[in-house]
Amino acid sequence: MHLNLKTKKIGMIGMGNMGQAVVKGILSAEIVPPENIYISNRTPGILNKYQEKHGVNPVTNNEELIDECDVVIIGIKPQDFYDAIEPISSSFTDDQVLISLCAGLDTSSIRKVVGEVGSIVRVMPNTAARIGQAIVGYCTEKADSPVDDMIEALLSPLGEVVKLDEDEEFRAFTVGAGSGIGFVFELMLYWQDWLEQYGFSAEEAKLITVRTFKGASMLAESEEGVSIQELQNQVVSKKGVTHSGLSSMRETEIERSLRISFEKAAMRDQELSK
Repeated sequence: MHLNLKTKKIGMIGMGNMGQAVVKGILSAEIVPPENIYISNRTPGILNKYQEKHGVNPVTNNEELIDECDVVIIGIKPQDFYDAIEPISSSFTDDQVLISLCAGLDTSSIRKVVGEVGSIVRVMPNTAARIGQAIVGYCTEKADSPVDDMIEALLSPLGEVVKLDEDEEFRAFTVGAGSGIGFVFELMLYWQDWLEQYGFSAEEAKLITVRTFKGASMLAESEEGVSIQELQNQVVSKKGVTHSGLSSMRETEIERSLRISFEKAAMRDQELSK
């Protein structure tokens, strides 16, 4: 597919949080004009809102969207995929690209449902896509896919784009990056709650928490060639405040708890593929 995306019609089936994040990222980058973006959703309210605000095209059913678009993005819940897509699978053609945001569904499972579509691409962004700060992973059916350049051009406004192998690598990425932002928010909630216990307002506690996490991330990103372990060592003085707190964290086996959480999430991702 030619890299001039402005001439291509892009469709999004499912305007939940992730679907909205992807559409917003594409619109913000102006790589596809709004009149070439088509959206569908089970409930029509969000469609009307997006049409009024952004000038995109709402459609009344998924079959109509597939008929109109060169690239069809599936942004529905994985458990809804078969019921939503199988009845209209014959609408796909061999010159279309199907992009799936559905966690757990591998390309071979999708291919069994939509056999005629030209190319299938699995994509895993996170919700930071809506501000262009996501880490976005994708994989294709073949290692050297002819749609790689198009996919990277389409997704790059959402953040950093990386190509992955399917199966274990993609599953780990789904948990570490796709779900990972939710795990980070969980930790941020702990920070904020603790600060509020010491008299900070909710707004103040949120600001301190956000700036702390943001500062740590930006510092780690800016220090090329310096490991996260080395950066942590720069904060820790022996028998100091940070050392005392970290020692307690390690005694409570917080790493073990997090690893169990990651593995549970990975198991659920695997279950969804069956």
